[in-house]
Amino acid sequence: MHSPSAAQQPVSSSSSHPKGLYVLFATEMWERFSYYGMRALLILYMTQALVFDKEYSSLIYGNYTSLVYLTPLLGGYVADRYWGNRRSILVGGLMMALGQFALFFSASLYTAGQATAPQTQLLLFMLGLGLLIFGNGFFKPNISSMVGSLYPAGDSRIDSAYTIFYMGINLGAFFSPLICGTLGDTGNPEDFKWGFLAAGIGMLVGSLTFELFKNKYIVTAEGAALGAKPEQAVANSPVVPMNTDAPVRAETIDQPVAKSFASKLPMLIGLFVVVYGAIAWLMNYDWVGAFVFAAMIVTPIAVLADASITNRERQKIYVILILSFFVIFFWGAFEQAGASLTFFADEQTNRQLGSYTVPASYFQSANALFIILFAPVFALVWTFMGKRGIEPSSPLKMSIGLMFLAIGYLIIAFGVKGVDASTKVSMFWLITMYLMHTFGELCLSPIGLALVNKLAPLRFASLLMAVWFLATAAGNKFAGVLSALYPEPGKPAPLFVGFEITGLYEFFMIFVALSAAASLVLFVIYRKLTQMMAEPVNH
Repeated sequence: MHSPSAAQQPVSSSSSHPKGLYVLFATEMWERFSYYGMRALLILYMTQALVFDKEYSSLIYGNYTSLVYLTPLLGGYVADRYWGNRRSILVGGLMMALGQFALFFSASLYTAGQATAPQTQLLLFMLGLGLLIFGNGFFKPNISSMVGSLYPAGDSRIDSAYTIFYMGINLGAFFSPLICGTLGDTGNPEDFKWGFLAAGIGMLVGSLTFELFKNKYIVTAEGAALGAKPEQAVANSPVVPMNTDAPVRAETIDQPVAKSFASKLPMLIGLFVVVYGAIAWLMNYDWVGAFVFAAMIVTPIAVLADASITNRERQKIYVILILSFFVIFFWGAFEQAGASLTFFADEQTNRQLGSYTVPASYFQSANALFIILFAPVFALVWTFMGKRGIEPSSPLKMSIGLMFLAIGYLIIAFGVKGVDASTKVSMFWLITMYLMHTFGELCLSPIGLALVNKLAPLRFASLLMAVWFLATAAGNKFAGVLSALYPEPGKPAPLFVGFEITGLYEFFMIFVALSAAASLVLFVIYRKLTQMMAEPVNH
């Protein structure tokens, strides 16, 4: 977790938080309830009701989750220049509610035993995903930045405010798979609609909460409305939230940078078109994936092409870009939770507790529960180590996070080694893996986002925050690509860099190899990165 610098830690005049924080907490909690409730059902709905195969379902899943991380860049831009936070949050919330209701109507058209989904059911499904993607873009960056706007710059309560806000995110993420899973993941595909309906109602409750209380509580200490006008200074909310689930609207690029960027725009557009076409060809014309990966390549070039960058700034930018690269591998493995690991929970995990069968969607609550339990523990550990001068540097923490990810997959790989497709394994393997993954997330996600906020030169804050979320988007897309390699009985064995994936052991070992290799490479270079950041190296 991060904290303001010593120079920015005045003692607040009040130890309590403004009531507006709790309005934003409740709004965000219901939005996360909606998002994770739907995500818990998404891959199951595609395979069981829309009758997609696992490969195509994984492709759609990767496209959806990656685009969810791209649209906040658009939403932040629109809010900054035209709408302001308030209108953006309302529009985004209503769009997401409509998206969930479109999924409800799609699922309502399912008929038992259908071999293929009717066209109307498919169209409503795609409409629902589109509304959710763009609604999220307007909603997420604006509600996150409003948390910081409630406080004066440098207020000592800001860190604890984001911790409280983070708990709202995880409470929503914990309860939603349990509620939406209970209603929708019953073993009968006709019931998916009730899970989507619950997610839609949750989103409406969140939007209504914000609308009812924003004028009274989402205000400055002087009582002026926050987020009403685009021209309000972004400097009033300089702190970013502590997790990748809540991208923040970054500072507006100043005029000299904007002019420099505009002069290079034709060249950058040409480069993007070439890279986009090449990647699309390599990915068998997966246009969404090609767009995400091309943007991930060209955006850093756009930053580095600016002639005004000093050598010291360039070093810091290189650190952000290098760590962004490793983040792709982390999220590519971590985000299997909503894809291949849901297949595994549904088909090859013994989910019996006495006479009760635990829905496969329930397991997606594990990560949020473990974060609620262990985030305070990790914060205490870092503080304890910091006081003794032995706290790992940020790049080393991220290397440790990747290794936790590899350990989690190694555990589940041993759980399925030598087990045939008809044998179900204990829930212990899946739950223990999720625990290790949570430890990994707590070492990497809040640390990385705080690092970008600290290292980015002010005039490049927008572009470098965009790079970070592009890396998260690319990681989510990569997760879909890797999930498509999940072996299915009766189908040809998938290939990964020339290796045949004949069973689940080989499949999970892909993630062990990728995560461990990324962790080891980062471990080898972390001292150099730490020097480039001008942080002290702990041996």
